[in-house]
Amino acid sequence: MLNSSDASLAIAEAIRPLDAEEVLLARAVGRVLRQSVCAERDQPPFDRVMMDGIAVDFGELDSGRRRFRVAATLHAGDPEQTLSDRTDCIEVMTGAVLPHDSDCVIPVERLAADNGFVTVEDGYATHQFRYIHKQGTDYRKGSEILAPGNTISPMDIAVIASCGLSRVLTSRIPTVRVISTGNELVEAGSPIEPHQIRLSNGPALIAMLAQQGFEDCAHDHLIDEKALLASRIDAHLSAADVLILSGGVSMGKADFVPQVLADLGVKKIFHKVSQRPGKPMWFGLGPDQQAVFALPGNPVSSLVCCRQYVLPALHRASGRRNRTTEFAELAETVKFDAPLTFFLPVRIHSSDSGVLMAVPASTNTSGDFAALSGTDGYVELAQQTNEFSSGCLVPLHRWDAP
Repeated sequence: MLNSSDASLAIAEAIRPLDAEEVLLARAVGRVLRQSVCAERDQPPFDRVMMDGIAVDFGELDSGRRRFRVAATLHAGDPEQTLSDRTDCIEVMTGAVLPHDSDCVIPVERLAADNGFVTVEDGYATHQFRYIHKQGTDYRKGSEILAPGNTISPMDIAVIASCGLSRVLTSRIPTVRVISTGNELVEAGSPIEPHQIRLSNGPALIAMLAQQGFEDCAHDHLIDEKALLASRIDAHLSAADVLILSGGVSMGKADFVPQVLADLGVKKIFHKVSQRPGKPMWFGLGPDQQAVFALPGNPVSSLVCCRQYVLPALHRASGRRNRTTEFAELAETVKFDAPLTFFLPVRIHSSDSGVLMAVPASTNTSGDFAALSGTDGYVELAQQTNEFSSGCLVPLHRWDAP
């Protein structure tokens, strides 16, 4: 049986990259960038005025001149002007091009205006290039500003637009199909009998995927009937890049999923992982290299396996660069006797000294999904030991940040 690290590695080695596609900038946020974004020109593209005020020759100011004639006014967006007489000044607005032959900006609040002249307040001290954002000091034309593998943020949209790009190359959003199996499941809004339970895994898995930008998802509920499972799974395999099943993957008489997948030509990579919750997890590749994840039906197991394996695999297929592992200190001692990796739900807070603390929020069973509400994620407790003391540093996996 694989441990959790080996399971992640096996998935990473098997998953195929998604194709790239060019999209409008307005639709690129949340996508994974598949090209370098390079500066169209210097930034700023000119010596930029940083304050409303006047532009002067610093040498005149430094020699003692305090009164200047206003020769012109320059707004942001106006063409560059020249300070032709160094004893004059040019009134400038924030964002304007610094006038040629000026090298200092004095803020308007340090000035007194009088009939076309301004006087600098007594005692005001400044220096050359004060309140001037020099050309190219952020970056130079041709510099790589964004590298492939970035998940495009709203801030990145501003960067891409500033580089003159209206379209950008990104990873295609994968087509994902989620299948819930089980005779006992009844969708919300439908009448329910005492012996039945509500269908919750499918909607939760789709929500988890959508939160990470994987929005091309659809859900299907199938009863535990082999012919029906084979027919519908085959149809979904034909339509999807990734298939996620929940339930029917353990050792019960009605757990038909592994055999049905084998009959459909899905190659098993592994079945079962040395972990709790989620030990019965199954992973394989379809006839056309579709990634197939068969998750346990217990809600906590299903959600943990989706977060631990499915989401990282989708991000890897999208070409996203790996994020560094986050760690937190356990807020209390945890004992765990089984020789398995334990994924323990936690709530996160910062201590008075600024240390990230993980407070255990144990579930009664792997069916106790209500206990996950309000948790921030889970910590990974390795199987090499059975006691983790308070203050122990452990890997943290947030629900919303794989």
